[in-house]
Amino acid sequence: MKKMGVPGKIIFVLILLLHKSIQQETFNDRATLNVPENEIGWMKNLDEEKLISDITIPGTHDSLALHGGPAAECQAWSLQDQLNAGIRYFDLRVSGFGLRIMHGPVSQHTTFPDVFNTIKTFLSKYKTETVLVRVKPVFFLLKNKVPGLVENVIENDISWVADEIPKIGQVRGKIVFVQKNSFELGIPLFETDEHNDYIVTDVETKIQKIIMHLTEATDEHNRADKVVLNYSSGTGWPKVRLLNTPKSVASEINPWLYNYLNNESKNPNPSLVLGL
Repeated sequence: MKKMGVPGKIIFVLILLLHKSIQQETFNDRATLNVPENEIGWMKNLDEEKLISDITIPGTHDSLALHGGPAAECQAWSLQDQLNAGIRYFDLRVSGFGLRIMHGPVSQHTTFPDVFNTIKTFLSKYKTETVLVRVKPVFFLLKNKVPGLVENVIENDISWVADEIPKIGQVRGKIVFVQKNSFELGIPLFETDEHNDYIVTDVETKIQKIIMHLTEATDEHNRADKVVLNYSSGTGWPKVRLLNTPKSVASEINPWLYNYLNNESKNPNPSLVLGL
């Protein structure tokens, strides 16, 4: 499978994905996904010496937000289906109360240990892959407990918790943690999005912001000793309420983004896109 994107960044798409087993559909919200076994381990062809920060890694925003109604649901696929589809970055909002996965006040009916074990099992089968995980502690009164509780769950043999950017060959079969603010395990993260960029009042404005952020991700200063995170996700909530739900935004942004990156990859002197 060929992945295309900007060097040193992660692209977020909400209801995914780009996989040749589904004829490169750019928006798919069916409940399940069937991927041929031989197409799941797409990272096997990556250069062992290439840094994680120099590879475009597809990921999901609020990765397990499967419950809570149209305004809250960011994904259509389970964690297992996302892994099978090629997703290799997961954004987890974790509460200090039992390490429950949350989206705002809504429980997503799973916990960090459950997620960790699912990814461990996946990596034990597909040893060529690596999965990046960002833990974002939530809920003010308990969130300071989250890092310690997470440390009690993870295992160093399948987890990269150092702040040094690893090469692909160093982390095959491992979970790479990504640090930001109150969670300090793992590799540093630089986000191109600014405050409230996720609020979509109209899709064209969102597209222009994504293009600006893709360009920003190529800046060597931003990519020094860190991974760069680009968002394509968005919602109209709370300003537009019933308009521009995560699903409706993704149904327009995903096809545009795929075509944009695909066209850039055909440029004989690409300024933005690296084909992997």
